[in-house]
This record gives sequence, C-alpha cells and structure tokens, in this order.
Amino acid sequence: MRRRDLLRLGGLGLAAGSSLLLLGCRQESATPTPVAPAAVPTSSAGTVSDPTPVSTPTASERMPTVTPTAREAARSVTIYSGRSQSLIGPLLDRIGQELGLDVRVRYGDTAELATAILEEGDRSPADLFFGQDAGALGALAKENRLVTLPAELLERVPAIYRSRDGVWVGVSGRVRTVVYNTERVQLNEIPASIVDFAGNERWRGRLGWAPTNGSFQAFVTGLRRLRGEDVARRWLEGVKALDTRIFPNNASIVQAVIQGEIEAGFVNHYYLMRERAQAGRSLPAENFFYTNGDPGGLVNVAGVGVLASSRAQDAALQIVDYLLSESAQRYFSEQTFEYPLLEGIPAHPDLPPLETLNPPDLDLSDLDDLRGTLALLQEVGLL
Repeated sequence: MRRRDLLRLGGLGLAAGSSLLLLGCRQESATPTPVAPAAVPTSSAGTVSDPTPVSTPTASERMPTVTPTAREAARSVTIYSGRSQSLIGPLLDRIGQELGLDVRVRYGDTAELATAILEEGDRSPADLFFGQDAGALGALAKENRLVTLPAELLERVPAIYRSRDGVWVGVSGRVRTVVYNTERVQLNEIPASIVDFAGNERWRGRLGWAPTNGSFQAFVTGLRRLRGEDVARRWLEGVKALDTRIFPNNASIVQAVIQGEIEAGFVNHYYLMRERAQAGRSLPAENFFYTNGDPGGLVNVAGVGVLASSRAQDAALQIVDYLLSESAQRYFSEQTFEYPLLEGIPAHPDLPPLETLNPPDLDLSDLDDLRGTLALLQEVGLL
C-alpha cells in the first residue's frame, strides 16, 4: 500500500489526507514540546540525526540500508516507537543491555510510523512496532504486516487487551478520564455520561480537549463504535459549541486544570499522576473515572507487534517477552503510572484497581478506523 492510499479520506485529495494524518496520533510526552526534526537513537551509539522533519517522512528519512550478516541481524533489532523516548527509552536501554541486543529505536508519532511501515512494505527496517494505542496496531494488522504471536505470550494478558487475531498484544493500560479542578468543581457536577457534556452550559468556556492527540482520537473512534456516527458527531459539535479550549496534548490540559485556567478536560489518567510526582506534593486536581460502562471510561492499551517483514523476529519476540515480564510491568506501574497488564503486578496505589473500572464493552481491535475518525473531526471543524 502506498502512503497516499492510506491517507485518502473519502473524497479528500492527497494534500488534505496527508495533513490530517500528520495531525493524528501525536507522540505522547510528559510536557508539551514543539515538533522537532526526527532522530534515530540507538542504545549503543547515541543518536543519529535525521535532517528531515518527522512531519514530512520521505525515503531519505529512513535508516540507511545495510546488509548485515545473519548473525548481526539476529542480534540487532529496530523498533518503530510511537511512545516517547522520555517515557520508555530507559526501559528499552535496559532491555538491550540485559538481552545482549543492539536495540535501535526510531521515535515518532504512532500513526505516522504505522504509515511509514505500510509505505516501506517488505523493505521496512522495522522489526517491532510499539504503538501508543490499539488503533494503529489494528491498522497494521488489517494490512497483514504483523505476524501471529506465540500463545504463551498472548495468554499472559487478558483477552480484552490483545488482538482477537493474536497479532498484537497490549503491554500497558491507560484509561480515559475527566481531570477536574477540585477547588472549582464539585464531584456531583460531572455528568453521569461523557456524552452529557455536550450542550451543557455549566461548562461553557471551562473545558479543554486535544483533537490532534492520538488518545483522544482513539476515544472518538470508540464513541463511534459504541454509540454510532450520529452520536459522536453531535457530541463533538456540542462540546465545540461550548467554546472548549484546544490544547496540543494531554499534559498541557492537566497543567491548565491545575492552574485554574480551565475547570476540566478529557485526558488519559496518568498525566495527572506524573504532574503530582514531579511536584512532590498534592495538587488541586483529581481524575474522574467513569465506572458505569460509559464510553468516557475507555481502557486502551499501548502495545506491540512483530513485523512480518522482519529479519530478526526471534530477537523481536525476546523484547515482547521482556515487556510482558514482571520487571517491565513494574516499570509501567511505578515509572509511567500506567496499568500493568500482567496478572499479579499491582497498579500504583493511588489508582483504582483495573478490575473495578468496568470499561465499555468494546473490542480494542475495532479501534482501527482512524481514517473515519479523522474525516469526522475535519467535518466538524476540529482539524
């Protein structure tokens, strides 16, 4: 599949489609940062600068083509990571050291890296894709770019957090929440359903969202699947009509809530946890978790899949194995404040147990329609 084929949204031309996808699935970060030129860091040789910005991937952006020996290929693994270096770089460095692998990582936006893999086809240097959400993993699965994972690995994770076809597996969980300022919002003021925010004058000029963020877009895809296209459109239009402020990412929304610039926002749960850890004190903000099966309580995953075109599948599977080990799962719990998915590994004590959340009944494999969500967001004027 050529890149222009993936980006074409209905009757939109190539230019519009490209602009939309580059807005989709922005790389997660602990603090808002401007888009910078891409880099290809390696665990053993520092960072190799790439002169081409991430937002305009071309053939020259890819890693240089080499012809390694079979032995070298077996011990060298290239990861395309939609998860940021600041969050999982230390873990990937540890994995490379402990497994004796030369782990090379290309960091970028989840959707953009998935698009690059589809464009590169069998020529892709990627061995492992580490996606920020299930939707991008599903997009690769639909194009048969991922191999079936061993049952022993898949079965470490509950079935709801892995591909129904067994080609990707979640390694950490993240929950959609409403973060709110505790000095300005009473708990009983938060609507019983996320859809009830739309048109509610209580929230005029007091909400924040990030339409270009991948996690938000995955939520919108989930809302479309759970409640239908019309409900999703009315929700987007209704919340937009409340003069809801647009932010670049989850972190900036949480910071604005803490500072009282807005009173509530739609985010993933762990951003507030990070702000608390960095501040080293209590903050005037809390996460509201929907535990009634509402779409606002979607539990998504960061996950991995091994590329069908990889020449180092065995080494890539070793990394998957490590990510599903007790050591890595404790890293997600203690360092990134996500939910570990391996049974017996506790979440951070400030979080409600994962089994008590009662998320909406949605197969995460059905979050793969990013194109439809981007088209809807453009239709309502959010992209």
